[in-house]
Amino acid sequence: MVNSCDIPGLNVPRSRFPDPEQDVPQPADEARLVLAGGCFWCVEAVYKAMDGVTKVESGYSGGSAETATYEATCSGTTGHAEVVDIHYTPSKVSFGELLKVFFSVAHDPTQLNRQGNDRGTQYRSAIFYETPEQKQVAEAYIHQLGAAGVYPDPIVTTLEPLEAFYPAEAYHQNFAARNPYQPYIMAVAAPKMEKLVNNYGDRLKPEYSDDGSGPSDDNTA
Repeated sequence: MVNSCDIPGLNVPRSRFPDPEQDVPQPADEARLVLAGGCFWCVEAVYKAMDGVTKVESGYSGGSAETATYEATCSGTTGHAEVVDIHYTPSKVSFGELLKVFFSVAHDPTQLNRQGNDRGTQYRSAIFYETPEQKQVAEAYIHQLGAAGVYPDPIVTTLEPLEAFYPAEAYHQNFAARNPYQPYIMAVAAPKMEKLVNNYGDRLKPEYSDDGSGPSDDNTA
């Protein structure tokens, strides 16, 4: 079983992470960001807690529709990564702010095709961009983090065009909130939520700001 101690990048404090020098111009309404950072259960839990995020859905990107299933993706041969599809209100939270949480809380971007003991290309660190602006901002922030020496090891996050997003099976959605005492969730998601609350308490929805638990049995963000 993966444990938070197997993902050393998660121990890097928020103070080491600069704000992005670039950001995507704010669109009028809702915007979208698709991220891969290991097991989608845990990345989903982080973003569901953030103020301004209106919807988070776990799923698959990078492969074909025919192989967009959990069983197939777990083989590591489909091209798919486990991803989260994040919808947000740019007037409340920006693309750059979501990226900062991705690199500082949601996962360790220095681990190639793995997160802790979860190994395979399906667990890769990736940003699936929809527009050239998203790609440019993400690439610039990766360079900014590298120049700042935030991590002792190189960031291996890939930038991949978003061809399609395929929702995961229903039992994967809102998994961490529905199963807070599941051993994997306690070992991996809980430390991330603790770091999120401790470091980004000012950026959370009110129901998450005290202890990080939030709603437990619905699929709303």
